[in-house]
Amino acid sequence: MAGVLQPLKVLTVAPRTKHTATVIFVHGLGDSGHGWKPVADMFQADQGLGHVKWILPHSPTRAVTANMGMELPSWFDIRSFGFDSVEDEEGMMQSVSSLEQLISQEVKGGIDPSRIILGGFSQGGAMSLLTGFTVKPKLASIVVLSGWLPLREKIKNMILPHATSLPIFWGHGVSDPLIKYQFATGSIEVLESQLGMKVTRNPGMDGKNKRVGTVPTDGGVVFNSYDGVGHFTTQKELDDVRDWLKQLLPEKLEKV
Repeated sequence: MAGVLQPLKVLTVAPRTKHTATVIFVHGLGDSGHGWKPVADMFQADQGLGHVKWILPHSPTRAVTANMGMELPSWFDIRSFGFDSVEDEEGMMQSVSSLEQLISQEVKGGIDPSRIILGGFSQGGAMSLLTGFTVKPKLASIVVLSGWLPLREKIKNMILPHATSLPIFWGHGVSDPLIKYQFATGSIEVLESQLGMKVTRNPGMDGKNKRVGTVPTDGGVVFNSYDGVGHFTTQKELDDVRDWLKQLLPEKLEKV
């Protein structure tokens, strides 16, 4: 693990009721936590999620090779946008350390890891997977939107035993031109064949108002495809994520 880093700057959306659960959501390349605040606010308005605190971290700014070396908010360097490109493992693991600090702060504040969900979009989805797979606390879930599995050649030796039983929501647009749909399906194949994770494919491509269904109690991936969707989220996908969060982070009633 990388050495001690400066704590990440974050945008926090406070819960409306007693805080009993936390979602940490990690933005994509060139974005910031502010880009996901409207989503956090929308979920906050749901009566079943008022107890959830949202932490929206801001990545450091760094030179990104694939963007002609321009400095952008980025969790790690991207050499190229190909599925088999050389990966910036050092930068990735630095960001894992930074995200792990956020998780630790929530645990120290009294939130059990089983009440913490880590998620992200695109580059943030990749970071959520890598972090959730390699940190010691077993989280409630990982949410990956338009992401991919990083360090595929090494992940089998990096993943902690408890991580293979994590419930994972994975959503991806079939028409994504940047993080191509094949990147997602290729990643899913690795999780299934190399890590032995159960995968439930719920395409959601029949035009019906299909919902994500029941979260697998013994862990595994629920993979949702969204027909005609590019590198962005849709209301349908967000509705599926909301259902997922409500199942995993129900309002916690205090026992007397």
